[in-house]
Amino acid sequence: MAAKKFPIEAGHIMLFARAVGDDNQIYHDEDYAKTTEPGTIIAPPTFAIASAQFDPDYPLRPKSGQPWFGSGKEPTGVQRSSGGGGGGGGGGLHAEQHFEYHRHLKPGDVLTATVKPGKTWEKEGRRSGKLVFSETITEYRDQKGELVITARGVGVRTERPVDQN
Repeated sequence: MAAKKFPIEAGHIMLFARAVGDDNQIYHDEDYAKTTEPGTIIAPPTFAIASAQFDPDYPLRPKSGQPWFGSGKEPTGVQRSSGGGGGGGGGGLHAEQHFEYHRHLKPGDVLTATVKPGKTWEKEGRRSGKLVFSETITEYRDQKGELVITARGVGVRTERPVDQN
């Protein structure tokens, strides 16, 4: 979910804010931003997720000449394997995302991400069998090596497809 190096640029911040429908001036107007507590343009709270677009191996971005998983059920012919791999014949979902900011992101920062596993736990589902939750922790450090963001994502896989009854 994160690139090794993620440069923060003012244009990227502005486009991200527009894409999520946030018109707060602090994300694009330098003169306005100077009058605020941070004193500069800053990135919106979920901006760190955009680091995935700097990762050449990010699995949800289309790659030229390759089938793409996409966001719908088998939109381009990529078939999910059934059974094995610990995921059973069910599916996987991104269940939660949390960001802990240690300071604001601002233009000029260059982040480096370190990804490590977090906790794993199970719960019995009513219609899909066992649910396996797994946490991934991503630490984003700036060009000085200082921790800027700790992101925690939780995924869940089902043992089998959800019963349609």
